[in-house]
Amino acid sequence: MTNPWRGEVTLVIDGQPCVMRLTLGALAGLEATLAEPSLVALVERFEQGRFSSADVLALLKAGLRGGQCPVAPDALDHAEIEGGPMGAARAAAELIARAFVVPGA
Repeated sequence: MTNPWRGEVTLVIDGQPCVMRLTLGALAGLEATLAEPSLVALVERFEQGRFSSADVLALLKAGLRGGQCPVAPDALDHAEIEGGPMGAARAAAELIARAFVVPGA
């Protein structure tokens, strides 16, 4: 089971649950991948709805790396994600929201 206070989100990929987490390293990689100049700009991009399906995929891949999930990030391109594209988008939104939750707040 995932722990929302640790920023964890579970994504079911090809029937296997994988815990995702946006660590600082994963966020830095996501900034670079999406060519955003800062963490604030990255968050604003998603909050303002200025993201594409490729952005969602990049966010999920960063979360998989941060969660040390054994699924190879490139395998996600062809994997069956529980809930389909909308399930993937919901998991991505939850992942970025949980990355900035202050425990106990």
